Amino acid sequence: MTRTTTQQPVALLPPTQPLRCWQLLHVGTIQRSSVMSYTQVPLENFKETFLTAIELSSVALGGQVIAVSDEFFAEAFHLLLVEPAPSLKGQFGQKGALYSGWETRRHNPAYDWCIIKLGTTGSISGFDIDTSHFNGNEAPQASVDILYVTDDESAPQADDSRWEQVLPKVNLGPDSRHLFTVPPSKGVNYVKLNMYPDGGIARFRVYGLVKPVFPPDPATLFDLAHVFSGGRVVYTSDQHFGVGSNLILPGRGKDMSDGWETKRSRGKGHKDWAIIKLGDAGYLSQVEIDTAHFMGNFPESCEIHALNSTELVPNDVPEDSWTLALPRTKLGPHRQHYFQLVNVEHKPFTHVKITIYPDGGIKRVRILGRRALPINANGDAQPAHIPDAMERDVGSSAAAERPDPDTAHAHSPSAVAASRAPVIPAVPLTPEAFAPFGQVVQAYADVNAVPDPRNTRVTCANQGTATKFHKLALLESSYPPGCGATAGLSVYRCKPIDVKPGGEWEVKLLERHPCTNQAFIPMNGGTGHGDALEDPGTSYLVIVAQNGADDKPDLHTMRAFVVSGGQGIVYNTGIWHHPMAVLYKTMDFTCVETQIGNGDKLDCEVVDLDATEGYYRVKVPS
Repeated sequence: MTRTTTQQPVALLPPTQPLRCWQLLHVGTIQRSSVMSYTQVPLENFKETFLTAIELSSVALGGQVIAVSDEFFAEAFHLLLVEPAPSLKGQFGQKGALYSGWETRRHNPAYDWCIIKLGTTGSISGFDIDTSHFNGNEAPQASVDILYVTDDESAPQADDSRWEQVLPKVNLGPDSRHLFTVPPSKGVNYVKLNMYPDGGIARFRVYGLVKPVFPPDPATLFDLAHVFSGGRVVYTSDQHFGVGSNLILPGRGKDMSDGWETKRSRGKGHKDWAIIKLGDAGYLSQVEIDTAHFMGNFPESCEIHALNSTELVPNDVPEDSWTLALPRTKLGPHRQHYFQLVNVEHKPFTHVKITIYPDGGIKRVRILGRRALPINANGDAQPAHIPDAMERDVGSSAAAERPDPDTAHAHSPSAVAASRAPVIPAVPLTPEAFAPFGQVVQAYADVNAVPDPRNTRVTCANQGTATKFHKLALLESSYPPGCGATAGLSVYRCKPIDVKPGGEWEVKLLERHPCTNQAFIPMNGGTGHGDALEDPGTSYLVIVAQNGADDKPDLHTMRAFVVSGGQGIVYNTGIWHHPMAVLYKTMDFTCVETQIGNGDKLDCEVVDLDATEGYYRVKVPS
């Protein structure tokens, strides 16, 4: 049905067939003419219609109500809440019955409106106008206008002549959800919900695609999966308690409700997974997996795979097409886990899949990397995202084997050698990431967040003035009998290494202790206390590697960690590691070890690394 008018469009009768498309030419308060079309979608088709779209208006993204014509009975902020509207039947306040939604006074001679700032700029493709629990007082009709306003402009007013109608006046019914799709709009950051003439709407959800925000420097490391980078969760195997799209939201959330959580499994070998389409093809470096608020229901372990695909939802590709980027690794409760990714050097990827065993909840997944920029004939990087690419809901253009920004412009022999050697990201230390190399010794603010909570013993001590975390590491010694080795405490005063924040530091040697584990515990300084450091450092580097088949360090297993002054570390017996590397300021450490003490190789072996291909470099965080 097509209508032409020079007035505000009249109310349209509800479609008699599902998915009927309505079109009309609207001229009037909108400054320029535009052909508007929309499709009403049956509720049972919600998943297939909006599965890969982003809820741009959600309060979880930062959406907020800017102005409203009236909210006498119920405030408009309810429109943007994440949770479905609950029934408040039988509950009354000073102004009457209570509702979770936006409800205005009766007898409006015109219409009521609500101006909403989206959480981020995006292209709009659909709406969910929900009148749940409003029955007899629901808004009979609604329409939606859109607008883009620059950051240096003030928020728009209701009578701003630049508003453009994207959804014409549509009929609404009581206590029901109304789904509509529209042709993808240009990038906008404000919407105006109009209801005719007055009444109540419980929730209003604006769906579309984010206009990605990328760092201008192609060498900058950033979260390629973040919703503001254009990331989307395009598939989940299960989201019984929390939806997969929460994985890429800003911040760390407020409780378990805003994470991804699957139902309990009972079958042996069960796993759940989610597939994230990155905002753009990129070279991957590291991952952050956050289990904030998940204490008794975090996954036992997880793994990460990566893929380069032109498909939006690559759920049917062969398993061997996915690259294992993080082998199955244990997770802990209520913390941010940081892991270096493997098998991803110099290869661009468009999707990642996180698999959890056997089930549980994860709050956020951050995939840190660099954009894989196309290279033109002059060797210059070009933008990989064409303007308004967000308007087309398609898969990524799979990146070709483009030069990595870290290595594309190295020319001198020394630079070429350095470019061949890997750059290892120094990630924040967590017990789970360090587990292959040793133990982390620290206190925990929440006793439910200790590693391996079923087996870690935590008690009160000192007449209730202390909390004791028992035996976080045990002492080991395998010296031959009669060699004279003894256990003891030593103190190291360590000067800082020569590296600046954001810089790189070459790893030229590693050492190991073949007959003992070794602990380093930071010692706080103390002004005016004799020889104590008055201004000690607060962080240090730990660099470790497994032993190889040739009884030398296996450099492919080399990992680097940034450790805070509140954390001690214990190297397992025989683990290769770099001598203490303090950042920026001198630090004191207590060392707990067993040794002979005469320079015997049973105490310590040191290996100088081969520089032919360039030394491995550790990238220190900015």
